[in-house]
Amino acid sequence: MDVIQAIKERRSINFFETGQELPDEQLRELVEISNLAPSSFNLQPWKLIVVRNPESKRILRRCAFNQRKIEEAAAVFIIVADPGGVEENLERVLDNWEELGYMKPEARQGYVDMIQNLYGQPNSLKRKFFAIKNASLFAMNLMIAAKGFGLDTHPMDGFDEDSIKREFDIPPDKVIPMIIAVGHLKKGTTLLPRAFRRRFEEFVRLGSY
Repeated sequence: MDVIQAIKERRSINFFETGQELPDEQLRELVEISNLAPSSFNLQPWKLIVVRNPESKRILRRCAFNQRKIEEAAAVFIIVADPGGVEENLERVLDNWEELGYMKPEARQGYVDMIQNLYGQPNSLKRKFFAIKNASLFAMNLMIAAKGFGLDTHPMDGFDEDSIKREFDIPPDKVIPMIIAVGHLKKGTTLLPRAFRRRFEEFVRLGSY
């Protein structure tokens, strides 16, 4: 599917066809394509938990205000923003930049200092914002890629984050910006027309606010 068509046709659907699966091969391809999302300094501060087991989906449904689409969807992705992604990935990123010629060896420490200054300490609010922003880029890429595979999605922020962390063994320093149901639109379902979107003139400012 053409990327513009995928963006135009992507909808957040509430009714999924039950009994569908997301096979391992398709799951891997979908996630690997989604992982091409941009991120600050290519630090990729995200993790992904894929929930496909029926019992796990029941548990997740309880953590998400009993939204039935969680159980009906083929899978639900828990997007995890990882403030520790800087420390986890920085050296590999810089090694790769040096290997590919993006960076000279003598510039390495300058990049380390810049990143630490920009994103602060691991437990800081600045670092959490960094992780959430970048994980959200991954999440949007995932939803567009899913549409390209003929899959439908629904992002959700209606959930008890502490409960999800407890039930799925997610460390307390991580942040869950959203969960995404993935599957196929229920057969026979007719979607209503796309809801209100603001006109260009209402939110675009040219040059300054």
